Amino acid sequence: MRSRVPILEHPSPNWDERPHATPIDTIVLHYTGMASGAAALARLCDPAAKVSAHFLIAEDGRVLRLVAEERRAWHAGRSYWAGAQGLNDRSIGIELVNPGHAHGLRPFPQPQIDALIALLRRLLARFAIPPKRVLAHSDVAPERKLDPGERFPWARLARAGLALWPERAFARPPDEREADRLLALIGYRIGTDAALRRAALAAFQRRFRPWRVDGHLDAETMGRLEAVALLSR
Repeated sequence: MRSRVPILEHPSPNWDERPHATPIDTIVLHYTGMASGAAALARLCDPAAKVSAHFLIAEDGRVLRLVAEERRAWHAGRSYWAGAQGLNDRSIGIELVNPGHAHGLRPFPQPQIDALIALLRRLLARFAIPPKRVLAHSDVAPERKLDPGERFPWARLARAGLALWPERAFARPPDEREADRLLALIGYRIGTDAALRRAALAAFQRRFRPWRVDGHLDAETMGRLEAVALLSR
């Protein structure tokens, strides 16, 4: 595996300045969700689209920098994590070319994930970002987004020390109040709206129990909530 990843510059006009003194402490991972990588790149660089990310990683492992890390790219939209809203202010967005749920979600190729791992190693070291702050778009916007989806290899990132993944978890009796507490401790937004609470639980499952995403609290999900909460401390 490459220890460093070559980065090709492909500037997008879609950025602005970050708020003064706001730390860069989060990575948000996305899939492009379009029919082709070329179409995704065109959209991320289209001023009319008003969307962008800092990096785009092709399926063959090529890495394009669209927006300098010091600037604010427009990738997370309306978002929340661990008490902070508007994650664009404090995050680096990485798009992975993949057609996504709308066009046929498929596995992420090894060269693409190799490149992502190399890039994450560089970014986490440069900005002192902890692995628990490497997040899915669906984590920070669970009521709106599904990416990078159930086929993303979070366990592989965790084995490289770049994300969280519970290697061992034991079934626990479901407890809705405790589940809400654990979801909030991990970082998810938990409100009084039942639909939002279910979306947060489904996002947790999509990330940490991807083989069954149904938004229902069961014994397996409860056990994985406890395991991830311990890792999040």
